[in-house]
Amino acid sequence: MTDIAQIEEGASRSQWWDVWDQFKTHRGALIGAVFFLLLVLVVFLGPYVWTLDYEATNARARNLPPSLEHPFGTDRIGRDFFAQMLKGGQTSLAVGIAAMLLSLFFGTLVGVVAGYYKRLDGILMRFTDLFLALPLLPLLLVIIMLFRDPLRSAFGPETGIFILIVVVIGITSWMQTARIVRGDVLALKEREFVLAARSIGTPNVKMIMRHILPNVLSPIMVSATLGIANAIITESALSFLGLGFPSDFPTWGRLLFDSTDYLQQYPERVILPGLAISLSVLSVNYIGDGLRDALDPRIRGR
Repeated sequence: MTDIAQIEEGASRSQWWDVWDQFKTHRGALIGAVFFLLLVLVVFLGPYVWTLDYEATNARARNLPPSLEHPFGTDRIGRDFFAQMLKGGQTSLAVGIAAMLLSLFFGTLVGVVAGYYKRLDGILMRFTDLFLALPLLPLLLVIIMLFRDPLRSAFGPETGIFILIVVVIGITSWMQTARIVRGDVLALKEREFVLAARSIGTPNVKMIMRHILPNVLSPIMVSATLGIANAIITESALSFLGLGFPSDFPTWGRLLFDSTDYLQQYPERVILPGLAISLSVLSVNYIGDGLRDALDPRIRGR
């Protein structure tokens, strides 16, 4: 038994090394991964180095241009724009990752249940089609306007809005993951190892956890990377429309919204958060492309 376990462990390690070797050949994905990792490190570790408070105001230092003291300048009430960009990045990335995890959970759950249990397939897929047919942006705006004040009262202005935006984005972006996972589960149900496990009386839950889920990991990982990008864009759009976080709590979308009135006088205030959003989403999309190719056994086997 020990030899068999060692062989299986070696095969698994060899498979993941093959995935890494294929991922490295995708130059855009590799550059995107390095950039996104650096962005995360700068955003979350930067405040320990750049200790200026993003909320600190200075009426005498309003609208300053970029300098050594303020690399990105200051805003209309004298707050350091670089510190705000760091805090805004923390919020935007945290929303993106949390909303992605929530949508991934719902999408995987619905996809696996619909693909494995035939009697539930039609109901769950029609439910998925219903969500796909909804106009998402107006729906998001309505939900936020309805639940914003109660959640602010219950959890505070910042935590309440964070929970609301994460939940709203998560429950409105799981449909593509569900359809992809369902298709893979339908194919896996007819594979020999699943039929063999079923023939010896393997319980359904154990079948799903041991044989189905590990084999649909590839599309789930790709959906995860694309989900982060989608969540960042959605949060930025909501903040740009003024329905995201409070005005004194920066996100990249909120900074972009607050800077539009000063586009001609101080264009860097619009360019910097817009560039941060664009580059982070672009890098995540490249990572998703690289993972899709690396996890495809047909491409990896060439």
